[in-house]
Amino acid sequence: MSKITRRTCMTLALAAAAGGCAEFDPIFGALTPGPASDSLNGLAKAKGLRFGSCLGTGPSSAPGGAADRRGSQFDDANLRTLMTSQCGMLVPENELKWYSLRKSPTTFDFRRADKLVDFAEANGMAIRGHTLLWNRAQWFPDWVANYDFGPTPRAEAERMLRRHIETVCGRYGKRIFAYDVINETVMPETGELAETVFTKYLGPDVVDIAFHTAREAAPHAQLVYNDYMGWEPGGGKHRAGVLKLLERMKKNDVPVDALGVQSHIGSNNNPGGAPGFAEARETEWRKFLDEVVGMNLDLVVTEFDVHDKDVPGDIPTRDRAVADLGRAYLDLMLSYPRLRYVMAWGLVDKYSWLQNRPPRADGLPKRPCPYDENYRPKLLREAVANAFRAAPTRPSMKAG
Repeated sequence: MSKITRRTCMTLALAAAAGGCAEFDPIFGALTPGPASDSLNGLAKAKGLRFGSCLGTGPSSAPGGAADRRGSQFDDANLRTLMTSQCGMLVPENELKWYSLRKSPTTFDFRRADKLVDFAEANGMAIRGHTLLWNRAQWFPDWVANYDFGPTPRAEAERMLRRHIETVCGRYGKRIFAYDVINETVMPETGELAETVFTKYLGPDVVDIAFHTAREAAPHAQLVYNDYMGWEPGGGKHRAGVLKLLERMKKNDVPVDALGVQSHIGSNNNPGGAPGFAEARETEWRKFLDEVVGMNLDLVVTEFDVHDKDVPGDIPTRDRAVADLGRAYLDLMLSYPRLRYVMAWGLVDKYSWLQNRPPRADGLPKRPCPYDENYRPKLLREAVANAFRAAPTRPSMKAG
């Protein structure tokens, strides 16, 4: 890690009740004391872990996406207070995605992302970068599909990809400690790479180019491949495709450090299930995770929430089912010492991305987050806290 500057120490000191330049972690670097010890991050930190959440600055402008009815999270002072009181980490929800940054082939608009990075830094939170390449055609800005790659399309595709990664990493430097270099390039139906303009011209080399460029542009950063392969039985092709991709990367000396496990659980794997369901789920999922860590890769929970779309019952019943499923999942994930942090994909129910997805049959709002729409802790918050309390302790690292 780099030397901590006087300016950085002053910023961290202002953001915390005490200093904060003394603590050092090989993943996170210099750390402030952060939220109180009974916060979610405080409980995680006691075990050598960290906890954080995504945060957005306004309605999503995803290409062809459904209208985002959530409003601006960042403008909600109560949510910002909850973030600073509970989280030691922040990841922009959409602000670093191509459709947010790249309105044209020649321009970058960092205003929304800058707002989040500045907020996180001012409050002593480590910052993840999501994502340098979401390699699915529907998530690129519209101009990408119509772009003229010229007489040497492979060279132009590589130039475009390298320029994007170098520009983003160069802007934020060591302010961002980890990047989801590529997000979701394995198709769950086939286990093969998604077809995009980049795979059209670069083939599987798109992965190698992206990771090598990220390592060159951000040599300090944890580099992550991020995907949503689920823990339920039946996801074998997706998991096998991810393992195939990771094995290829390791064989080719591609600088990947960790697998990001999105962890959007629930909905199609409700509590209970058929006889033997839970046992099969754990057996298959552990086999997959064992293969990942067997490649000398870390694990990261990048986007945790518990979808209750198909969970029947009144609110107390739903909340208990969500909490129980969330606790079972986190207990399993946290049993792996190579997992060092957990990111929620939203703290408060009303701002969850899942509110914009297909509705519950009863039409009621979903309750997938640790806090309800009035910022009150729910059973899921208790489940996350207890999972951290029960987690094996990771080695503590202090600056010498």
